[in-house]
Amino acid sequence: MTSTKIDVLADGLYFPEGPRWHDGRLYVSDFYAHQVLAFTPDGARTVVCEVPGRPSGLGFAPDGDLLVVSMTDRRLLRLRDGTLTEVADLGGHAPADCNDMHVDGAGRAYVGNFGSDLATDPVRPTCLLRVDPDGAVTVAADDLVFPNGLARTPQGTLLVAETFGYRISEFDVAPDGALGNRRVWARFRDAPAHDLTEILAAGALAPDGVCLDAEGALWVADATGAGAHRVLPGGKIVDSVDLGDMTAFAVTLGGEDGRTLYLCAGPPLGAVDPAAGRHGSVLSTRVRVPAATTR
Repeated sequence: MTSTKIDVLADGLYFPEGPRWHDGRLYVSDFYAHQVLAFTPDGARTVVCEVPGRPSGLGFAPDGDLLVVSMTDRRLLRLRDGTLTEVADLGGHAPADCNDMHVDGAGRAYVGNFGSDLATDPVRPTCLLRVDPDGAVTVAADDLVFPNGLARTPQGTLLVAETFGYRISEFDVAPDGALGNRRVWARFRDAPAHDLTEILAAGALAPDGVCLDAEGALWVADATGAGAHRVLPGGKIVDSVDLGDMTAFAVTLGGEDGRTLYLCAGPPLGAVDPAAGRHGSVLSTRVRVPAATTR
């Protein structure tokens, strides 16, 4: 482990996700509280906005506006002057709840989705959507298995965590935001899971939220494990943060020097109903390599 010291930034949350460090604060979606929260480094908490459709992925437009994925009604929202407005309706393209998001330096938002209702249906491949600043929606990539955490590399490529495909895919990004030349950046299991039973029994690293550091390594939250791992291209794990009986579902690097790793954590997948109690926490630890600066 990089550090044996795990600090609690916040607890008493339902299911924290989508962490983003911005202008000295950590922004986090709390799914079942229907809130986007912001935390100062000492843990002071502010409710940024209320999202009835359940907030997930977060990002910031070039003008500083907060963009929010609304999960269950499959919309991308913009927060300006305290008011949420719709940027795009994703329901015509996303077959299931939307999840994580990356917003690039041009203001384009790349948004994943579940692909199916895993509580009742098998795992199904799905698409990654791109929403341009004018609200136009395009299928950026298809045949992805639960596209989730995303990160842009200094080389300009886009990394996409396919949680129950047990791999991270890499795409070249054209000047207009189009994705191409797909390849595997890291693989943790030979085949995708078929259903929730297999997901819970697979025992492989299931990449959820991710963040990139300045040396090109990716911190990866393991949706069915006990923490997060620092992964090199090709899949070698070179460092880990073990949370014991907690699972990390999302990570980001932040703090004044970019060397604080924030982890959105809760009970293991399937252990409790996350909507029924406030079992989630935002944890932090110090790491050696700071965050990458690219968008």
